[in-house]
Amino acid sequence: MSTYSYFPGCSLEKMALSYHQSAMQTTNAVGIELKEIDDWNCCGATTYFHVDELLATTLVARNLAIAEEAGHDFVAPCSACFKNAYFASKYLKEDEDLANHINYALEQDNLKFSGSIEVKHLMEVFVDDVGVEEIQERTTHPLKGLRVAPYYGCQIVRPKKDHEDVENPQFFEELITAIGADAINYAYRLRCCGGSLIITSREAALTLVRNLLQSAVDIEADVIATACPLCQTNLEVYQMQVNQEFGTDFSIPIMYFTQLMGLAMGLPKKKLGIGTEFISTDKILTYAKEAA
Repeated sequence: MSTYSYFPGCSLEKMALSYHQSAMQTTNAVGIELKEIDDWNCCGATTYFHVDELLATTLVARNLAIAEEAGHDFVAPCSACFKNAYFASKYLKEDEDLANHINYALEQDNLKFSGSIEVKHLMEVFVDDVGVEEIQERTTHPLKGLRVAPYYGCQIVRPKKDHEDVENPQFFEELITAIGADAINYAYRLRCCGGSLIITSREAALTLVRNLLQSAVDIEADVIATACPLCQTNLEVYQMQVNQEFGTDFSIPIMYFTQLMGLAMGLPKKKLGIGTEFISTDKILTYAKEAA
């Protein structure tokens, strides 16, 4: 069993509990242990880096240093957490002066960042480390006929890697195909959901959400699959507000990719956190009746 240092972040054990539950279930099903980082702290989310970049980097570096002590690669399911950790690790490895400043601060916790581990998004673990062929082999209840709109969001591909096409990524589609569903061509798959903009500019944020939902309706998607707690919240929780604001009638299920994977693997829906959503997923469950 491969082990990773797991960073749940501030969302996965509260508002995104279903993501946490389904992540644990699906990784265990493919022989992966997610070992939660001891005494982790908030990564600064999407805002703190714009307030104080040095202190924000220190926050992230502390988590990375603890993961290094455990000797396992760092994995985050949240796209924002992943982005922060990836860039912090990258910059610290490239900038010796920055690393010295950060490590001086970490001395207060008897920690040191050395850059000895990799930072990965949870989906990257499934696609690259486990492999889509292995996922396909583990699929006992293929979601045949389910039309899935793969929503990457704007952050999961933000850290550009040498082997990735950030303008036309395909790894999400490959994962959906591996579990037997139809990965349909979702034009808005890389567009921003508005993030925390709902707090400061409600109309602008709801417009972004409306565009994403309309794009999914236009291609007759049964469900939008997400890989980020904030994206999931904006697309699902604010559908009613979008309908009120624009006179629309959206009622599109929004599910984490790990929940769809779990259904395809025959895992019980309750263990995947299914049944707690605002918008019913009953239609989705008909594609994996034995697993439901």
